This record gives sequence, structure tokens and C-alpha cells, in this order.
Amino acid sequence: MAETIINAINMALREEMERDDGVVVFGEDVAETGGVFRATEGLKEQFGGDRVVDTPLSEIAIAGGAVGLAVFGLRPVAEIQFSGFLPPAFDQLVTHASRIRWRTRGQWSAPMVVRTPYGAGIRALEHHSESLEGAYAHVPGLQVVIPSTPYDTKGLLKSAIRSPDPVLFMEPKHIYRSVREDVPDDDYEVPIGEAAVRREGEDVTVISWGAMMQKTLEAVDRIDADAEVIDLRTISPMDRETVVESVKKTGRCVVVHEAPYSGGWASEIIATINDEVLMYLEAPVERITGYDIPVPLLSMEDYYIPHPPRIAAGIEDVLDY
Repeated sequence: MAETIINAINMALREEMERDDGVVVFGEDVAETGGVFRATEGLKEQFGGDRVVDTPLSEIAIAGGAVGLAVFGLRPVAEIQFSGFLPPAFDQLVTHASRIRWRTRGQWSAPMVVRTPYGAGIRALEHHSESLEGAYAHVPGLQVVIPSTPYDTKGLLKSAIRSPDPVLFMEPKHIYRSVREDVPDDDYEVPIGEAAVRREGEDVTVISWGAMMQKTLEAVDRIDADAEVIDLRTISPMDRETVVESVKKTGRCVVVHEAPYSGGWASEIIATINDEVLMYLEAPVERITGYDIPVPLLSMEDYYIPHPPRIAAGIEDVLDY
């Protein structure tokens, strides 16, 4: 059946809560109203108020509570209502969740998931549209996962919940309901740390993730070239092998993300290419990104987010080099 990303999230949570009594869901408004985007709708009615809990408006408490529950044997799935509100929780993710296994020399771990909608495109207010995945990917011990399709969303979220270590699960809210595909009712996982080749090609490698994947595929349709499109899916740990092998084949590369230009995850991808396949390159690697400003409000978002014509122009620049 064709499902949206929101539906896929709800399916994964429901199935994992049925499978494992230790899975608990909590966050702002997730119980009574099903979350601001209705991703947790119906879960409290099915599993009760002890396993689906509304919390105070305190991101540091939500993340800190998840750490405590995870260390003592549960599988918490915490929701931060928008990724722009993650900074207060950064302390718990960096200081405790990501390093509890290292700190205790493997005696304890924090098998927890922090879900959060990220990215621009819905005309939201300040602190509702950030795309700061690179900051969290810099934290050793914290996995950062960003799906772009409903099928991957369900499989990746299941893998995240079953992971022995903490996962930041960033959901591209711009395409929460605009992308549909068949999502099996069967139990399945999509492995964390493996990229997907969305389209095979010989002329240029185009890498993206999240909501930008749809725009990237639209852009590739606009150009007269055989482009290979890679959906990174997991920012950390990154599937460097798939990136390296693709660039070896094509000799050209473009990276697309909506995060700011400076210090975005494209920088790490380019560094990997320079380290591993510099001598295969036939052109400098191009970055097509957001700008080094806060995400602008309302319709000005349209000028900030990379759109298919801008992405296509960047790909053509690399092809023409």
C-alpha cells in the first residue's frame, strides 16, 4: 500500500512497540494529540499512558530522561518537536548518550532514539527550519540517520530502535506527506550506515539526502547526462565506500544539501573524495547548498533551499569543466 513518510514512522513505532515491551515513546504532545505532525497518532490508545507519555516543554529533560531509561534497560524513542530545539538537548547527547559505552568500557550503553523533524520548506517560524545534521554527525558515538522515502523511513527507524547505541533520527518534514510509495506490512530493516544508489550512471556522481533527494532527482531529469545519484541515508556513520567507488567510476561529483555552505556535511564528503580518489577527478567537486544565514522566513525560503534549476546548473558546470 502506498504510504507517506509520516505513516511509515507510525507503522515502525507501532510494530516495534508490539514486538518489544521495552520500547517507550515520549515527548511534547506525542500522547494526547499524536504529535504536532501526528506521527504518534493512536499509539497512546493502543499501548496506554505508561508507554506513550507527554512531557514538559524541556528538551534537555526529554533527552536526559531517554539516557536514563536506555541505560537501565528500556528502548526509549524521544521526540524533539523541531530540530531547531535540539541545542538544549545537545549536552545530554554529547556528554552522556554518545559516550556512555566508552565511559563504562562497554558495561553500559544507551540504546535510544531521538526523533526530530528537520529542514525548511513549510513556511515555519524561526528555529523550526534548521538543517544542522553536520553538527551532530561530528559527535563520536552518535549515529545520525536521515531517510528520504517512506520505505527507508520504516526500515531505518526499526534499525535505529534496535541499535545498541544512540541514534538521532532526523525526518525531512518538507516531504512528510508529499512522497508516497509501497511500504510492506512485513517486518524489515534498512541497515544503518549503507547508502542507496537511486540511479546508476557513468558521467557524474550526485550525492544528497533527506528532502533534497527529491529535488536532486528532478534536477537530474533536466540535464543531458548519465548521472549516478546516491542517497546517503546515514550521515554518521557514512558509507564512504559507496561514495568512493562511484566517484572512481564517474570522475565528477556534486553534493547537494540544504544546510549552510560553510561546515556542512558536503565538506566531509569532499574531504573523503580528496583523500581516497583525488587522482580520479576530472573536475573540482561542486557544493550546492543553503547559504550562511539563518533560514529566512515564509516565501523567502524558496531562495534559500536548493531547487532543481540551481542543482541542474551546478551539475552542468561540473560536466563542462
